[in-house]
Amino acid sequence: MGGHFGNLERMRHVITYSLSPFEQRAFPNYFSKGILNVWRRFSSQVLRVAPPFVIAYVVYSWGTQEFERLKRKNPADYENDE
Repeated sequence: MGGHFGNLERMRHVITYSLSPFEQRAFPNYFSKGILNVWRRFSSQVLRVAPPFVIAYVVYSWGTQEFERLKRKNPADYENDE
């Protein structure tokens, strides 16, 4: 084998490409197009995502209030106790 560690096996027909990090732009068009793109995506999906969350919150809050109401004792049951 005789190769150095990391080069022990020779792979054929595999081509890899890479771009130097110094040649890339980290945030291209971030301020000119990025914020508008986020708003466009948000506004197109809000009517699809928000109603289930609102319904889930209403059901959860109703269930919590109902549980607290049913957990209390009825004072009318204990009026004649001495």
